[in-house]
Amino acid sequence: MPHTEILTAAADLIIAFEANDRAGYFAAFAPEASFIFHNVDRVLASRAEYEAEYDSWVREDGFQVLECTSTCQNVQVYGDTAIFTHQTFTVILTHDGESTARERETIIFHKTSNGWQAVHEHLSLLPE
Repeated sequence: MPHTEILTAAADLIIAFEANDRAGYFAAFAPEASFIFHNVDRVLASRAEYEAEYDSWVREDGFQVLECTSTCQNVQVYGDTAIFTHQTFTVILTHDGESTARERETIIFHKTSNGWQAVHEHLSLLPE
């Protein structure tokens, strides 16, 4: 039942992100994973690059996730690869105070001997 396994992997990733569980969150991604975020001016070509970016948000901005809700989830499976899409409502706290974001996200998972691991994430703003 790959759909269930992928939904579980995605839920674990989202739960770790919302809990500010850095280790658990980044463990969901393969070392060679790539990331495209609307708020970052370049492609992050590895998990290590994203970790460095994330750490700079925490260090410089006081970045902390207060809430992350996932809706409109969809899974498409193509052999050992799966595409997970959803919409998110996220509340974050920085030195500037609380802010919210309504976004849509695509996470591509690849099946490994240890289960499904994220290999790409693309985050964009949801149109108004």
